[in-house]
Amino acid sequence: MPEVSVIVPLYNKAAYIDRCLDAILGQSFGELELIVVNDGSTDGGERAVERRNDPRLRLVSQANAGPGAARNHGARLAGSALLAFLDGDDAWHPDYLKESVETMKRFPAAASLTWGMTNYPRNESTVRQWKAQRIPEGEFRATPASDGGIVYNILANMNTSATLVRKAVFDELGGFYAKNRCVYAEDTWLYLKLLMRYAAALDSRPWTFRFEDAAELSLNLPGARPIEPFLAEPESIQDDCPAAMRPLLREVLARRALKTASVYVYWGEFRQARQLIRRFVSPRDWQLPYFAIGLASCTPLSGWAGRIARAAGHRKRNRR
Repeated sequence: MPEVSVIVPLYNKAAYIDRCLDAILGQSFGELELIVVNDGSTDGGERAVERRNDPRLRLVSQANAGPGAARNHGARLAGSALLAFLDGDDAWHPDYLKESVETMKRFPAAASLTWGMTNYPRNESTVRQWKAQRIPEGEFRATPASDGGIVYNILANMNTSATLVRKAVFDELGGFYAKNRCVYAEDTWLYLKLLMRYAAALDSRPWTFRFEDAAELSLNLPGARPIEPFLAEPESIQDDCPAAMRPLLREVLARRALKTASVYVYWGEFRQARQLIRRFVSPRDWQLPYFAIGLASCTPLSGWAGRIARAAGHRKRNRR
């Protein structure tokens, strides 16, 4: 039985899928199975997968249901104790799986392992960002006394293409958010639950290669992003959270609600921002980032402020 199951959700990535498959099948660690889940592609990308002659690879198809549902489908078919995920437009360092397996053996209590990344075409690694955000290296276990800002920063850097999860934990926590063809923060739904219950291993080495110019599902949206599933439906995460960890969870949700509300204010959607603030934020959060913007978002005047900010940004871009 292979030690690692690699799952690739494929949706209209014909231009990039060969790069992804080369990165997986060319790993220095060969004890793997590769499951590509064609999520209703319309650009023929699945044909590039079918042309591969490798016994470790299998292709399955489903009607379009979103990346979370596609990854969950692959996880149900997986036969390994470790699950690794790589999006169809990303790639890995050749030793990614070798180092991952060794690291997970070194930290047997860790339910997951997250690596740093290099973002292209900027050719910029996240190493400096991790240090600036005080993200620890090695095994991290959140406790009721943990710094909520550090937990929030860890969560924000748990990119799916850079994170492995033990299958037993993945199954216990229910996998990725998969309703309504969700394409934004469907992975954070799982990782937030994981951080509240388990230890996680962290390594800043940028061994995942993320190609931002190809990530149209989650980048460069023409308006405010959809509200994150863990803010839209927090009850499931709150119910799964151990009682002692709920104050920490509440702080993490408040931090994200304030950040999301500030984005909604920018786009002039003050009603949505106000709902988030009222649901997740209290006066005790006055020291959190974006708190002042969050309070301002509760008034109709914030809609005018958002219009002014967008106009200023538009003028700045036109001067470049």
